[in-house]
Amino acid sequence: MIRRLRTDLALAIGFFTRLPVGWLMPRDPAIAMGRAIWAFPVAGALVGLLGAAAYTGADRLGLSPLLSACWTLAAMLVLTGGLHEDGLADTMDALGGGGDIDRRLAIMRDSRIGSYGAMALLASSLLRVSAIATLADPRLVALALVASCMLSRAAIILVVRLSPPARAGGLAALLHPLGLRAAGLGLVLTVIAIPPLVSVAVAPVLLGGALLCGVGVARLCVRQFGGHTGDVLGACSVVTEAVLLTICCTSWSGLRPG
Repeated sequence: MIRRLRTDLALAIGFFTRLPVGWLMPRDPAIAMGRAIWAFPVAGALVGLLGAAAYTGADRLGLSPLLSACWTLAAMLVLTGGLHEDGLADTMDALGGGGDIDRRLAIMRDSRIGSYGAMALLASSLLRVSAIATLADPRLVALALVASCMLSRAAIILVVRLSPPARAGGLAALLHPLGLRAAGLGLVLTVIAIPPLVSVAVAPVLLGGALLCGVGVARLCVRQFGGHTGDVLGACSVVTEAVLLTICCTSWSGLRPG
């Protein structure tokens, strides 16, 4: 049991970050990806925690909140390899390119970034940097980053559960068939973990925001692509994270600084 939990955590952390956990993974990670989906929010919380550490370090060096926020996002991009941002750019290019479903999926496979993808990357980066800088206090930034990163990965679980894979190959297909137990465990862990991080007044708003983002992306991808892809899941994470950080800013007085 312990070995299986360790393997699931290693799969999730290895997928969402560049941390060297390959030695903990099974020989064929594809077989266990669907089973490990419960650990996605845990990996998200780790990303948020390390991002908060970067902000705290920059703040202690005397950098302004804005500059500290810029370095925080840069550190998180290095940590994750820009995985989700790449998905956001490809998804927005596909949505903006128009045409039928096959045409959109073909655009999504194109590794080149178009104008829609570039604008989405710029907007998402500005939103997250601005939100982090607005929070300013390292303790509030830490709570907001951990909560938003955890919930954004939980939103991915919703998309995977509520929509089929758009094509036979790729990451999305590896997550299927998705067991109710694995998906439910990830969502329950998230719901349990968020209230201790933030006040009772803010927790339902953040949970509701993540729910709306997950359900909204699931419905959109079914209509536009026939289902989800790995790029769509990445886009869901970035959009949800930006939305939740904004919510944290509007409700900053409800966050507990510890």
